[in-house]
Amino acid sequence: MTDTSAPVTTPDRDVPAAPLPASRGPRRDTRPGVRIAMYAALALGLLLVAGPFVWMVLGSLKTQAELLQLPPTWWPEQITFGNYERLFERLDFPRFFYNSTVVALAITAGNLVFCSMLGYALAKLRFAGRDKLFLLVLATLMVPQGVTIVPLFILMTNLGLVNTHAGLILPFAAGAFGVFLMRQFMLGIPDELLEAGRVDGASEWYLFWRIAMPLSGPALATLGIFTFMSSWNMFTWPLVAATSERMFTLPVALATFSRGQFSSDYGLLMAGSLVIVAPILVVFLFLQRHFTQGIATTGLKG
Repeated sequence: MTDTSAPVTTPDRDVPAAPLPASRGPRRDTRPGVRIAMYAALALGLLLVAGPFVWMVLGSLKTQAELLQLPPTWWPEQITFGNYERLFERLDFPRFFYNSTVVALAITAGNLVFCSMLGYALAKLRFAGRDKLFLLVLATLMVPQGVTIVPLFILMTNLGLVNTHAGLILPFAAGAFGVFLMRQFMLGIPDELLEAGRVDGASEWYLFWRIAMPLSGPALATLGIFTFMSSWNMFTWPLVAATSERMFTLPVALATFSRGQFSSDYGLLMAGSLVIVAPILVVFLFLQRHFTQGIATTGLKG
């Protein structure tokens, strides 16, 4: 007889392992003291960054006497718009604003086009001396701008471009920083995408304009903001190259007409500075999403 009392065994089956707990990222320190210290540091940073701007806005609404009194007042004792009235009365504002706009937009457009072209060549084309050329571009970043003022002025004089818009624009139509920024961004464009275009018979010019440039939107926005800000606020070169009042840009005109023989009109300076800053704020607010994306995605690849 068969013994049926023995236990029946079944082959072992694979038992799925218990899932690992999902990673929740870095843990935040929730101790009250640490959070208070963090918020205090952030508040101090905000005060250091925004404090001078707020002081400028409030100072533009004060009288000259209140601006010079000690101890200084934070909020205007008597709000006045006389500084803005004198700003538009003393300055040929439309003319100076036109000069600044033409110079800033032309320099920005030149950097976007020429820096992108050279950045594409240094990132995606292979030719003799490419790496040496890139090192030369980086080396120009170490040259102080003040050193180049005299040679640039002599060059513009020999070309007959002093006291012209072209003389204010051409020396800054392309910059080493823009070349570096665009080259680093375009290194991230897949080579396979460009090779597919070359196989289909596309020229390098077509690949640059129809593939590389549309993919470089964040970097172009970042470069455009930086270039527009620097060219709009440029002071030294327009002061040297603009030899007549009709070619003054806003910063040069403001510095010229706000200074008297023995003192400066600080109210006029603050009102004019606020007017000069306004276009930069508008450009930044309009392109801030692209600016943030460009900073986040532009790597430092070799």
